[in-house]
Amino acid sequence: MAGKQDKAAAKAAAKEAAKARRAASKAKRSQIFEAFKMQRREDKALVPLMLACLLGATAAAFLIGLIWDMQWVLLPMGIAVGALLAVIVFGRRVQRTVYAKADGQPGAAAWALDNLRGKWRVTQAVAGTTSGDMVHRVLGRPGVVLVAEGAPHRVKNLLAQEKKRVARVIGETPIYDVIVGTEDGQVPLRKLQSHLMKLPRNISTAQVDTIDNRLAALASRGAALPKGPMPQGAKMRNVQRAMRRR
Repeated sequence: MAGKQDKAAAKAAAKEAAKARRAASKAKRSQIFEAFKMQRREDKALVPLMLACLLGATAAAFLIGLIWDMQWVLLPMGIAVGALLAVIVFGRRVQRTVYAKADGQPGAAAWALDNLRGKWRVTQAVAGTTSGDMVHRVLGRPGVVLVAEGAPHRVKNLLAQEKKRVARVIGETPIYDVIVGTEDGQVPLRKLQSHLMKLPRNISTAQVDTIDNRLAALASRGAALPKGPMPQGAKMRNVQRAMRRR
């Protein structure tokens, strides 16, 4: 009896899992279709480029096949390659549009860092100002990367302060600093991820874990209370809230 109940429960669980997978797949297809419609409205070259990829790869496969009298064998392969190229073009152009809209917006660099591929450890807004300038800390195989966004004359001071603060606990580990922007010496938002991926691998995975623990201990100390009298009308809970954000 118990065996039958277990089989029935396993069958029901498998059915529910399959149902959940179908629902997730349907939702993903719907999202892709909506993204395609939005991109097509804003990007008039999207459909022609996708068609060029599909038809170009198909024609190339067919013509190559004619040489060995295998055109009908290679034709499906050409269609598949063309479809893949069309999807890649679609993804790249959607990504470019998203970055163009996000560029210059407060928190855009934080959003880009959250979408990093690979085993990066991102801590957002380790330093900032009331004007929206921020420094984010990224830990990975290259070492520690401090990524700043905001007005250059303000974030340079933030970077210098945070660099000194981090250097006290990580020893000789390399520290890189990046300012996101379009001026000379800055990294455009759309190139931020590729810039980080190109940095040299200076430390091992074990060292990353060790440094992560040290930085966590540094963060747990919290921000020191400001020296001098509290501003008139300031509430203690505001200070506590600021400390939690740190």
